[in-house]
Amino acid sequence: MASRKQIQFTIDDEGNVSIQVSGAPGGECEKLTREIEEALGVVSSRERTSEFYIQNESTEKITLGD
Repeated sequence: MASRKQIQFTIDDEGNVSIQVSGAPGGECEKLTREIEEALGVVSSRERTSEFYIQNESTEKITLGD
């Protein structure tokens, strides 16, 4: 059975976009957001949580800036 994947977007007052992915193991979160990141702009930072390294679930926070 496929696990539920969730993508959360946050836009701050300066227009920077943060993307947080959960339910996508390993590098799958990067695959899910690759096209969105390219459309929005340059990735200014990438923060992997401890869940990123767990095989059954991962979370990643990405911040896109100017």
